[in-house]
Formats: sequence, C-alpha cells, structure tokens
Amino acid sequence: MKTVTYIIKDEMGIHARPAGLLVKEVGKYNSTITISNGTKEVDAKRLMAIMSLGIKQGQSVTFKIEGADEAEAAAGMEAFLKANL
Repeated sequence: MKTVTYIIKDEMGIHARPAGLLVKEVGKYNSTITISNGTKEVDAKRLMAIMSLGIKQGQSVTFKIEGADEAEAAAGMEAFLKANL
C-alpha cells in the first residue's frame, strides 16, 4: 500500500471542476484508490463522494493506493495534485 498526502493550495478547494479531473486521473489506474480528509474516507473514483468531503484550501488530504500499479499510481497522483490543486 502506498499513501500520498497533500495540502490543498487551490483557493476554492476541491470543487466540481478539479474533482472531475481527479476522478478522470484516478480512472487511469487499476489500483484501489481512496481519498480521506481526516474524518471520512471515500472511493476516489466517485465524483459525488469526493464532493461530499467538502475539502477547502489549506486542508490536508490523504490518498491510499493499493494494487498492482500502486507505485505508478502514487507517482501519477502526486504529479496531478501539484499541477492542479
């Protein structure tokens, strides 16, 4: 299992547009990927689940990645987060 922790820098947090991009990025991998805001953990392949977390700027999120391509997925998620959030 790999984990990726990131502090959201986007001033609007994870709203509809970046959440959609995130789901698209997560869909590229076969691994099981979940996102947690510290109190709730959801499937990162589900747009509405991500939106339900209500993640704001400055909050820390943690992605748990398990599966055959977890190393590739972790590197891809880190790059995506830095570029988009």
